[in-house]
Amino acid sequence: MGIDETLAAEADGLELFACASSGINHLPVELLRERGVTVTNAAGIHAPGIAEQAVGNILAFSRRLHEGWKQKQNREWRHYQASELTGCTVTVVGLGSIGTAVTRRLAGFGVDTIGVRYTPSKGGPTDEVIGFDETEFHSALAETDYLVIACPLTDETRGLVGKEELVTLPPEAVVVNTARGAIIDTDALLWAIRDGCLRGAALDVTDPEPLPEDHPLWSFGNVLITPHMGGHTTYHWPRLADILAENVKRLGEDDTDRPLRNQVLPTA
Repeated sequence: MGIDETLAAEADGLELFACASSGINHLPVELLRERGVTVTNAAGIHAPGIAEQAVGNILAFSRRLHEGWKQKQNREWRHYQASELTGCTVTVVGLGSIGTAVTRRLAGFGVDTIGVRYTPSKGGPTDEVIGFDETEFHSALAETDYLVIACPLTDETRGLVGKEELVTLPPEAVVVNTARGAIIDTDALLWAIRDGCLRGAALDVTDPEPLPEDHPLWSFGNVLITPHMGGHTTYHWPRLADILAENVKRLGEDDTDRPLRNQVLPTA
């Protein structure tokens, strides 16, 4: 839900606009800034659900559960060889709330983790943290078994994973996109799946989105697709309500210089 410029201009008493999403690019940011409206976002409320879904998709490929589901539909009792996560390398692109939640949930599986973030000097919960330097990133991809995309869509990350990156991944690697579809080049992903350059992909987001019903991605048994719902759980709205309730309380306090929770405008 957003607010257009006309409505914002007429809202003389507006002090706080609380977004139900992480991004605020759908808002008239400059107008709200000029009017002194504080804007907060919902960053973090989706992380637990998205992280659980990402780990679930990794486990599905590790244990080849999608093969079992297919055989069940055909009523086939036929043994197949599964694998284990132990000893695998999981590279997580983006170490914000979602990437951190993914990494923490992987801690008990005996995996090695590599985190990719804009400022690697900040560190993170992964065994190793690198930046977006092409050489460094490709070196990490070359040893990656599961690539989890959990970063924002920016000018730098748009098309971050293209044909060159997909070729750099080992042929048994799996790509899990929890972020935005445009971070992965869809044509390159189709090529990699068709040519057997990847073991598979799990996509909660796509480009385009919604994915048209005649899109070829639907036809691959090793591509798991969900309709951008990883963060929408029964805990979504209660978490958002907690942020809003706390911020309304802070607005009534005397210490008006204290930034609100999840405040993004003005810069805290």
